[in-house]
Amino acid sequence: MGRVAIVTGGTRGLGEAISTDLKDAGYDVAAIYGGNDEAAAKFKEATGIPVYKCDVSDFDACKATVEKIEEDLGPIEVLVNNAGITRDGTLHKMSHDKWQAVIDTNLGSCFNMCRCVIDDMRERKFGRIVNIGSINGQAGQYGQVNYAAAKSGMHGFTKALAQEGAGQGITVNAIAPGYMDTEMVRAVPPNILEKIVAKIPVGRLGHAHEVARGVLFLVDDEAGFITGSTISINGGQHMY
Repeated sequence: MGRVAIVTGGTRGLGEAISTDLKDAGYDVAAIYGGNDEAAAKFKEATGIPVYKCDVSDFDACKATVEKIEEDLGPIEVLVNNAGITRDGTLHKMSHDKWQAVIDTNLGSCFNMCRCVIDDMRERKFGRIVNIGSINGQAGQYGQVNYAAAKSGMHGFTKALAQEGAGQGITVNAIAPGYMDTEMVRAVPPNILEKIVAKIPVGRLGHAHEVARGVLFLVDDEAGFITGSTISINGGQHMY
């Protein structure tokens, strides 16, 4: 049996790549998804990875889901907080609901999931947590005050929790992807996407498995001296 790993938002986009690469590396993976039952079913059929539906913005739902995964697979030793949504708009047009939805799903879920696994990780003196931030949490982005705030918050959360876990064998790191070739980015209007790509020094969008390789590096048993770090995988677009 491999180490048990949870990936939130784990059935599509970056999460799908992270889930499948972890499985290929020998981890027992549980992929959490939010609402797309059809996509989750296709993912499960194609990969054999068990899927769990959960509203990660709801603490009680996270607690119940973590307990179910532990019952099915065993103690959770790796957590990848990848779940995220966008509700874009400039601040003067943004409703409070759009602000809160992004904060709750992108940042609140980070607390919810970490809180549900941290006690057992501390007891076992081992844990690997990777939070998937964003280049827009580092540099900001027009029309994304909610998303940028949530992702920036994840980066600060990572550094603080890393200090708490360091003496307990728990590492906490973040990855800040740039613009990747995922469903979320492909939804950007072509004329805007063209301008974005023009600002990326390597001249292309990133690939999901390039982020997944970063996750595999950070969760390895031998990565115990790396904690509180943010790895930027953005093609040189923002050097921070």
